[in-house]
Amino acid sequence: MDEEFNLIDTQTRAEKVKTFLLDNKKALLSISLGLILIVLSFYYYQSYKTKQTEMASNKYNTAVIDYKNGDKTKIVLSLKEVIKNKNSTYSPLALYFLIDNNLIDNRQEINDLFDIIINEISLEEEIKNLIIYKKALYNADYINENLLLEILNPIINSKSVWKSHALYLLAEYFYSKNEKQKSKEFFSLILSLENSNQDLIKEAQKRLNRDLSE
Repeated sequence: MDEEFNLIDTQTRAEKVKTFLLDNKKALLSISLGLILIVLSFYYYQSYKTKQTEMASNKYNTAVIDYKNGDKTKIVLSLKEVIKNKNSTYSPLALYFLIDNNLIDNRQEINDLFDIIINEISLEEEIKNLIIYKKALYNADYINENLLLEILNPIINSKSVWKSHALYLLAEYFYSKNEKQKSKEFFSLILSLENSNQDLIKEAQKRLNRDLSE
């Protein structure tokens, strides 16, 4: 008797499943097609990213190799294209190469390229903070304190490992302007941070003891 009930129960469940599949055939088909499209889209996106990275890598490496004997104008254009392709690895490298080799004299143009990398490329947080710090370092000798603080604020208002570097840059900036009280405040902040760079702690302490002890 139990076997008969089990058989009936099994048949009933099978009939319910069959009915459900028939009643929801269109919806299930749509879901299946949606999942296939998602998988294909993800594969296409990954393939696209790989190709874009390869293109950026080839263009960057070619420009670096051609730097000594090549056409500097073409090299600059090529490196700017790498930056504007917004690759998280090669765009920053291209900008650093332009700066390190003084290939662009226009400071505003360099700052515009910095902004592309900082604002338009998906970067790890600390990599982004490093680039912000480099932008501040690039501009420190040419801008007023408000602009320098504006650049560095995202780092100063964070717990970044680059925070002590930003504070040290500001401290030295104000020291060079003979604004010793402001300089002292920033050097002192370096000493109070938990994750300050150890070398910067030593340099800040030296500066406070030697030049700002009054």
